[in-house]
Amino acid sequence: MARDDQDHRAGLTVAVLGPGGVGGLLAARLARAGHRVICLAGEESARTLRTQGIRVRSERYGAFTARVEADTELREPADVVLVTVKHTALDAALERVPERVLGQDTLVVPLLNGVEHPAVLRARYGAARVAPAVIRVESTRVAPGVIEHDSPFVEVDLTAESVARGRLDRLTGALEWSGVRVRVLDGEAAALWAKMAFLAPLALLTTRYGVPLGEIRTRHREELVALVEETAAVGRACGAATDAAAALARYDAFPAQTKSSMQRDAEAGRPIELDAIGGALLRAAERHGVAVPVAARLVRELGWSFLEC
Repeated sequence: MARDDQDHRAGLTVAVLGPGGVGGLLAARLARAGHRVICLAGEESARTLRTQGIRVRSERYGAFTARVEADTELREPADVVLVTVKHTALDAALERVPERVLGQDTLVVPLLNGVEHPAVLRARYGAARVAPAVIRVESTRVAPGVIEHDSPFVEVDLTAESVARGRLDRLTGALEWSGVRVRVLDGEAAALWAKMAFLAPLALLTTRYGVPLGEIRTRHREELVALVEETAAVGRACGAATDAAAALARYDAFPAQTKSSMQRDAEAGRPIELDAIGGALLRAAERHGVAVPVAARLVRELGWSFLEC
C-alpha cells in the first residue's frame, strides 16, 4: 500500500476556524473524503452545521452535503487547525482555539489574505506549529452551511519553513485525496507574496471603483499596470520572484465579471481587509524603500471612503 493511501485511510482530525466560503468548502471536501472535521463558529452557525451539515454547490465537484461536527470552541487536540477567517476577525476568532488545547504536533495552517498574520499566530501558538499557506479559489458562503464554489480550481500552496515536513505531508495527502491541488514550497515569503502581488491590485482597484475586473482592465488600465508594477517590486524586495508581466497576463485571462473578496465585502457592508492587504503592502514598501505612489493613493482614498460610511 502506498504511503499516501495509508495517510488518507488513517484519517485526520481537522478543526476549521471560520467555515465560510474557503473554510466551508475545505471542511466539506475533507469530511467527504472521510476525515473528522470540527467547524468552529458562533453558536447559531455551529447549530446549523451540526444539524444540516455543509451544502456545497460547485462547478468542479457538483452538489453535495457533508456531515461535520461543530462547536463554538476547540475542546480537544486536533491534527490540523485551518484558520480561514477574514483578517478583520482574526483576533476575536483565535479565542475559539485555546493554545492549551492544542497537541504538541498540531499544525496551525492559516489561509488568510496578506503577509503579516503568520507572526501573530507564531506568537500565540509557537513557531513549530504554524505552517502558512495560500489558497486560490472563488468560493462564497451564501448562508450558514451553504457554499457556492464558482471557480473550476482549488489550489493550495503550503510552506514548510518552520514545521516538520512529515506532519505537513499528512495534510498534503488529505487535501489531495479530497480533490484539492497542493504544492509544498520551501520559501514562505515567496508563497505569500506570490499571492499578494496578484491580490492587492485586484482588491484595491475593484473596491475603489466598485466595478469588476473587466472594467478595471479597460477603463482603469493605466492604474492597473502601475499598481501591478509597484506590487511586484515590493514582492521582489521581500524575496519573491514576482513578475509584473505575468500578473497582467493572469488578469487578462480571468473572466470579465470577476470581483475581489474585498469588493464583495464592501458591497455587503462588511468590514474590508484594507489594512491586511493595502496597509501591509505600504509597510513592506516603506521597510524596503520601494516607492508605491499609486498604492498609497488608493489605500488613502479607500480609507477616507470607509470612514465616511
